[in-house]
Amino acid sequence: MHVRKIVSGFRFAPKLPIASPLCVVGIGLLSVLGVSASFAQTPATTPAASPAPAAAPQGRSKSASVPDTIQQRVLACAACHGKQGEGIRKNEYYPRLAGKPVEYLYNQLIGFREKTRSSSPIMTYMVGALSDGYLHEIASHYSALKPEFPTAAPAPTGAKLALGERLVLKGDPARDIPPCSACHGGSLTGMLPGIPALAGLYPDYITAQMGAWKSGLRNSKAPDCMARVASRLSGEDIAAVSSYLASRSVAPDVPPAPAQSAKLPLDCGSAR
Repeated sequence: MHVRKIVSGFRFAPKLPIASPLCVVGIGLLSVLGVSASFAQTPATTPAASPAPAAAPQGRSKSASVPDTIQQRVLACAACHGKQGEGIRKNEYYPRLAGKPVEYLYNQLIGFREKTRSSSPIMTYMVGALSDGYLHEIASHYSALKPEFPTAAPAPTGAKLALGERLVLKGDPARDIPPCSACHGGSLTGMLPGIPALAGLYPDYITAQMGAWKSGLRNSKAPDCMARVASRLSGEDIAAVSSYLASRSVAPDVPPAPAQSAKLPLDCGSAR
């Protein structure tokens, strides 16, 4: 879910090379993911899983057949997000998917497919023809994974540390900015059913997403609470929050907070 955006003179993401191996991955998607032709809108209830593909033609040996497993079918995703959804940081950066609430992951995939989340053309291409049921199956797969978190980044120091810690844990009431922990949980591992974890993300990815919300490149279901929060943050605020969050460590088996375990400070359409 790659983003490149500049806000207030801050560079939010490096440039993705045109000749990246991702192009090869994307071209092979139709055969890897088993594309469906459905473009249905988001259903009100959890969609049924997609039917299994037809049996292999007679005469093909079992040893030559590709295993019909979700692990095999999401290999295209592994090129960017890692084999266990742990996220990858190379010249670009891609977020951790593992362990995030299934409805959050599902809603993001729907957003890419329907182009309501337009921050990553590659993601739109990858999921553009997949059915609701298949997207939910992918989301469920990654939500159940629990690989180790990356090594925590060095903690910021001085005024940057103080600012980041204050905004994450206490917010800024004078500017009507709630603390990150009020929605994303005290352990920053998210809240069911649809609020994502902030733990385990790279600082430049967090920075890029905040910039995307400020600019309108990324959006969520109305009312879009993250767009409201991001609009009140300066470039200095975002840098401090990103650095502080990336320096926090948490065990990978810490689950998201239970649904409605805390009263949200803002009305968030994505959390309903």
